[in-house]
Amino acid sequence: MALIRSCVLSAAIACGAMAGAAAAEPITVKVGVLNDMSGVYSDTGGQGSVVAARLAIEDFAKTDANVRVDLVSADHQNKPDVGAAIARQWYDRDGVDAIFDVPTSSVALAVSQVTREKNRIFIDSGAGTTDLTGKACSPNTIQWTYDTYALAHGTAGAMLKRGGESWYFLTADYAFGISLQNEASAVVQKGGGRVLGAAKVPFPATDFSSFLLQAQASGAKVVGLANAGGDTINAVKQAHEFGLMESGQTLAALLVYAVDVHSLGLQTARGLVLTESFYWDLNPGTRAFSERFASRHNGTMPTMNQAGVYAGLLHYLKAVAATKSKDPQTTMAWMKANPTDDPLFGKGSIRVDGRKLHPMYLFEVKAPAESKGEWDLYKLLDTIPAEQAFRPLADGGCPLVAKN
Repeated sequence: MALIRSCVLSAAIACGAMAGAAAAEPITVKVGVLNDMSGVYSDTGGQGSVVAARLAIEDFAKTDANVRVDLVSADHQNKPDVGAAIARQWYDRDGVDAIFDVPTSSVALAVSQVTREKNRIFIDSGAGTTDLTGKACSPNTIQWTYDTYALAHGTAGAMLKRGGESWYFLTADYAFGISLQNEASAVVQKGGGRVLGAAKVPFPATDFSSFLLQAQASGAKVVGLANAGGDTINAVKQAHEFGLMESGQTLAALLVYAVDVHSLGLQTARGLVLTESFYWDLNPGTRAFSERFASRHNGTMPTMNQAGVYAGLLHYLKAVAATKSKDPQTTMAWMKANPTDDPLFGKGSIRVDGRKLHPMYLFEVKAPAESKGEWDLYKLLDTIPAEQAFRPLADGGCPLVAKN
């Protein structure tokens, strides 16, 4: 009655505007950040990914008030059965529309399958296996930040150019590590190098001593670390303790983050060559975001996984607003049909197989004397264009490609 009485007292144009506003109910979406909150990958995702999601929600709200967002989070403990169970509960009982982050490739593959069964949206930023856009691709999944193909071609290619033609791998024994070793091995062999052997390391690991001794005994010029997070940190520290570099071997950390380098310290990590899709000090846009992020996350700069949560969620919310729908087919079609554009990754696109395309960057860790501050860690060696950084669409074996 209040609305009717107001209309009588107001001009006709004002009445029409009020009636329209009353009819335009906001769309409410519920999104979940699912990752490792307490284990080896908690620093590269963890609560920092929740912070990144909140920043994306806040920034989107400044441009569109007709989409409301509820946010939940959970720890998958790096266990595929736990991750799948949480995803199923979120979809079936809790009304979650989209899941973000999900490091640990085995967990991501399980969550992708549940997402497809339940017809929701999964935007991965933490897992690296190329199977997500290859044989296990899904019309409901986007792989946003990086993958093992991009990491291997960036870092292994650079090491080959520096004379690292013989390799021995220390490989985390699950989908991500094996995928990373396979991709890097292909690059090495195609470039005329040799793979002298590999050790499968239980995941997660704290003691790399026996595996490092095998790597030393191999005589390989490059010891490739096909692992991530706490595993990488432990391996690099112990490699220094064993005098690996003093014996003429070189470490290639195939996935390492700025938070890992910060934890190791420049004296230990100096000279490491690595590939990432995001660095906090890359440009004004990344710096502005990172300063906001750090102010809410104990002064820590964001990782590329956390940046991927921000950018992926922002693009998803744009799709909901543009289509005025949270229907998965509708929003996914919009996300793939429209360019991505955000301050962290710049302009990009999403292919039919779910692969998000953007440049990758080849960095080298600075020596202590080169650094001008606590988080001044990298120097840029090269920018790898998107079309070169990621596996060609036709080579992935994604069933969705044949349908298009």
